[in-house]
Amino acid sequence: MIRFENVTKIYGNKKALDRVNLEINHGEFISLVGQSGAGKSTLLKLIFGEEKLDGGRILIDDVDIATISEGDIPFLRRKIGVVFQDMRLLQRKTAFENVAFAMEVAGYMREKIEKDVPRILEIVGILDQMHSFPHEMSGGEKQRVAIARALAHKPILLLADEPTGNLDEINGYEILDLLQKINNLGTTVILATHARDLVNKIRKRVVTMEKGKIVLEQEKGRYQLVPDSI
Repeated sequence: MIRFENVTKIYGNKKALDRVNLEINHGEFISLVGQSGAGKSTLLKLIFGEEKLDGGRILIDDVDIATISEGDIPFLRRKIGVVFQDMRLLQRKTAFENVAFAMEVAGYMREKIEKDVPRILEIVGILDQMHSFPHEMSGGEKQRVAIARALAHKPILLLADEPTGNLDEINGYEILDLLQKINNLGTTVILATHARDLVNKIRKRVVTMEKGKIVLEQEKGRYQLVPDSI
């Protein structure tokens, strides 16, 4: 589904990514781990076109994203849902309106929006908060709205950048369970996280990054920052 070929990204004099090679298959759940500054967020930003690479290639379903025009990037992003640590909800819109707005931007008709938004909110377990504003919800509830918004256009890929970083342990586990549920429905999930216990619970593929490089890959792995052999 996604292939990184010698991907390099440079900020000033620093290589945020240094000749990264990585393959991600349809339907995988990948935990991307590493210390702050390891390159996790940069890798995700390159996938959905927020940043441009400085070397190498990234292919999504065999399409080199460097060849995609600026006008076509929104169409690429419709295939990709993104969840951020800070959630980025529209504070003056309800849960329903936040998800509906994402569908409106993607060009969906009002009739479909009215039909689909409650279903999506039900999937993420927050239908009862449909008419609540962000300031009326807990951190876990707001993150569920953010995930619902990311699912609004039925993405084939979900990128989650530290989605549990601002949550307590219980809410963190609930968000993890939700991401696994989404993955079980067929969506590929890439989770960038520092949460050791969550990664160890998942027991799926783990990719460890350090100083812009991938230093370890494990199938059904555990949270491990630096390989014992290094």
